[in-house]
Amino acid sequence: MPVTTHRTRPFSSSQRLPETDDAPVLHEPEHAGGLLADFIRRHPRLLILTGAGVSTDSGIPDYRDGEGAWKRKQPVQHQAFMDSYETRQRYWGRSLIGWPVMRNAAPNPSHHHISDLELLNHSSLVVTQNVDRLHQKAGTRAVTDLHGRADEVICMSCDYRCPRDEVHDRCADLNPGFQHYKAETAPDGDADLEVDFSDFRPAGCPKCDGILKPDVVFFGDYVPKDRVYSALDVLKASDGLLVIGSSLMVYSGFRFCRYAKEWSKPIATLNLGRTRAENLVDLKLNARIGETLESAVYSL
Repeated sequence: MPVTTHRTRPFSSSQRLPETDDAPVLHEPEHAGGLLADFIRRHPRLLILTGAGVSTDSGIPDYRDGEGAWKRKQPVQHQAFMDSYETRQRYWGRSLIGWPVMRNAAPNPSHHHISDLELLNHSSLVVTQNVDRLHQKAGTRAVTDLHGRADEVICMSCDYRCPRDEVHDRCADLNPGFQHYKAETAPDGDADLEVDFSDFRPAGCPKCDGILKPDVVFFGDYVPKDRVYSALDVLKASDGLLVIGSSLMVYSGFRFCRYAKEWSKPIATLNLGRTRAENLVDLKLNARIGETLESAVYSL
């Protein structure tokens, strides 16, 4: 049997949507739900790819607007985090505010409706670009956390791993002066806090004093190959691809559309705003996600 090889590249933050003069047409959820239900009936076993738009109703901010442009400063880069003590001070200092928002977030109706699709045998696998673990909390069993999970921390020098809350509490104890700060929360456990972090003390690995990092793929890093290959193998065996809540601006998610097209798999997108895969998809739905999924699930 021939071995399928897959293209890889770093998790990049630099992609932009092509310029256009055409504003996307907003679909009403009931109409969009009917179209989506028909797509699912014709392609009953789907790989579902989800992005930040699925979790915004849980209070977790997304990175981009409906045109794919950044809403705030770009997130931390992997190499900067590894090379710069100042970057790690800033990251963990802001995390004292941002992480509890993600930790305490609960699944919203979109997560539950996606779980319903699995119960109805319409989801072969959910591949999520989110690191919040809300699909699992909603009861979905077959989930690949493409970019990792924010609730665990790993040491970059040894095999140490622990819950994020342990590092959060250690950072809070080491930096009591940061407890009074307030700021708007940002995606993935970050916060829009701009203060002097020069005295902030990040927690080190208790085993080797190495660098501790959330077990997530930062921008500029690679998604583990085995994780990508396993998900693509499921896509190849599926009837189609359904993208929910992602602009597909980074290649780690967009690659699934590229391969689906290459393998003649039909593609549907459900997203508020445009996506990078506009010219690849068979069904393009610009609609509110939770209500559209509700309408689709109840129609099946």
